[in-house]
Amino acid sequence: MNGENDFSRLELRLPACRSNYRYFRGRLKPSTKLLVLVKANAYGHGAVEFATMMQREGADYLAVALPVEGMELRRNGISLPILVLTAGTDFFPEIIDNRLEPGIPNLYTLEALCAELRSRGLRDFPVHIKLDTGMHRLGFMTGELPALLDFLRQHGEVRVKSIYSHLAAAEDPAEDAFTLGQIKMFETNAQTVTDALGYKPLWHVLNSAGIERFPQYQHDMVRLGIGIYGISALPGVQLAPVASLKVKVLQVKTLGPQDGTIGYGRHGHVAPEGSVIATIPVGYADGLDRHFGCGAASFSIRGHRAPTIGNICMDMCMIDVTGIPGVQVGDTVTIFGEDPTVGELAGILGTIPYEILTSVPRRIERIIIRK
Repeated sequence: MNGENDFSRLELRLPACRSNYRYFRGRLKPSTKLLVLVKANAYGHGAVEFATMMQREGADYLAVALPVEGMELRRNGISLPILVLTAGTDFFPEIIDNRLEPGIPNLYTLEALCAELRSRGLRDFPVHIKLDTGMHRLGFMTGELPALLDFLRQHGEVRVKSIYSHLAAAEDPAEDAFTLGQIKMFETNAQTVTDALGYKPLWHVLNSAGIERFPQYQHDMVRLGIGIYGISALPGVQLAPVASLKVKVLQVKTLGPQDGTIGYGRHGHVAPEGSVIATIPVGYADGLDRHFGCGAASFSIRGHRAPTIGNICMDMCMIDVTGIPGVQVGDTVTIFGEDPTVGELAGILGTIPYEILTSVPRRIERIIIRK
């Protein structure tokens, strides 16, 4: 596909990415390392494309959720260190062969990894120790640290590259006491691990919201996720949206009252004075939730908003362009970007921007806009 003439595309604006990167970088000390999360296909933006941008822009680390995501990046020339947050135990050969660095949340995983490393005669393989400070999803609890430290003293197959934890509610001021409690527990337990190791791994606990709201706890590294993609945790801060989902009009129809209804279930209705509708190639298989149908959402075309009409189909939907002059086949429709924003669409569904962004499938081509 050539991008310029494609029906559907997710545009990734490099200037917006740089702007957001500078915003977060500016909240950090020069010595603080910056890890960028590119899991879940870079939050729907396209992992290879986005990781390539981040590598060029100076990120220190990348993180993915699954080994297969890191393997894809390596196949496409990404050389930055890559932390695998959910390494599991089934892909240690691939992790080792692709120079990926697994997060270690429990002793079982660590023992299994060390067994694989011993079979290969390897030592000092980089790992990242995950501490559970209150999220209660993955990680070593405080009471589990003695067994962890005892194991590490006896096994030189691994070297701890970093110690980290995850904040559960850093974006919510009502939960600040809990967040600060998490940070204090992290510092205490990370120091316990560090003292036992005899060397200083990197410490990192702040996510995007944490960088904005608690920069005094940036430690050695921070993890930048949704923020780099244009979503801020602070009221009034407008970051630049990096992604814009755009499609082109497939057909325009002028319907009279006698034509009755539009779409599946006959849930769209022609206005008494007639309606002009445009069919566009984006549906629920492209991440456009069915709850956006029947006028719940509207998209931008020729400087106007056009509401959906009828149900969202699997691969298409219809928008009402009545009264918008000159709409024709090939016109560009913005599903989200600057107008409407991802936040607006998330609000319609009562969800978070993450869900909107990560719902865009790989069949939508990602195109980097460099200027």
